[in-house]
Amino acid sequence: MKLVSFGLKPSPPFRLDYTAWALRRMPDNIVDCWEDGRYSRVFSINGRAFAVSARQCGDADRPLIEVDVRGDRIPAASVKRINFSLRRMLGLDIELSGFYELAKKDSRLDALAGEFYGLKPPRFEGLYEALVNAVACQQLSLLVGIRLLNRLARAYGKAFPEGAMPAYSFPPPENLAEAQPLELRELGFSGNKAASLIGISRLVANARPGNGRADLEAVSGMDDVEAEKKLMSFRGIGRWSAQYVLLRGLGRLSVFPGDDVGARTKLRNWLGIKTPLTYEGVGEVVSRWHPYGGFVYFHLLLENLKARGYLDAAAPKRPPRSGKICKEATA
Repeated sequence: MKLVSFGLKPSPPFRLDYTAWALRRMPDNIVDCWEDGRYSRVFSINGRAFAVSARQCGDADRPLIEVDVRGDRIPAASVKRINFSLRRMLGLDIELSGFYELAKKDSRLDALAGEFYGLKPPRFEGLYEALVNAVACQQLSLLVGIRLLNRLARAYGKAFPEGAMPAYSFPPPENLAEAQPLELRELGFSGNKAASLIGISRLVANARPGNGRADLEAVSGMDDVEAEKKLMSFRGIGRWSAQYVLLRGLGRLSVFPGDDVGARTKLRNWLGIKTPLTYEGVGEVVSRWHPYGGFVYFHLLLENLKARGYLDAAAPKRPPRSGKICKEATA
């Protein structure tokens, strides 16, 4: 088994623990893992599995990230792809001084921002992964949605050998494209969700530039309204799913998914609003934080995870700086 290590330098402030937990959402998640101060994940690249782990050495204001990549053979192109993916997934290059300046004008938001100082807005590895997550979690509790995604990973993800943890990558579209509806039904998906997942996977797996199929990268260049409309053209993708993908797949921080019942309840409770919020009501409330409504969404998620005790094993407030790679990180 080969090992390649490299360093990453995030734009400060940055906390790997908070960002990783905002990405993984539940301790059950077997794709995005957190253990002993390390974020880990299996990447599937060109049919090969790579076990990747990252740890922070350096505090929130002087963050440095050490990354280890393990595999039977580790091409330079795969390392470059992993580097790029981690920077995007963990929001390492996103500059948030505007958000902190905005928070200073709102005592309630300022307290929340201070509590999770260093959080960066996470993104799924790609739009396909965001779409599959959205379909799996539709109209279900987050816990049930994550467990369905775990079953998908075990059944269709790329396995990493030698008993590593995590052991499975997120399912590549080529694998799910070959699945049969009954197989997904046996994993716990409804008939409609099974058809949606297989249909999206086939479109993505067969996508070619200019063939009129699911060229997801084109969505990245659209504005929010166009992108939402395009995403809703996929089978099984409604308004909530499209906005979820805009935030977690495209990194549109102004988007707070107003149809998310759980997020709507968290927002209402946090603000002390006595009456239920409607979709329009959510939009009116979060407009005061434009263009960071979606970033507030992530903060409220972390507040809920903390209340449940899931962040108890998170990294210390100021992780010690150590390790040659971290000290020399310039990537």
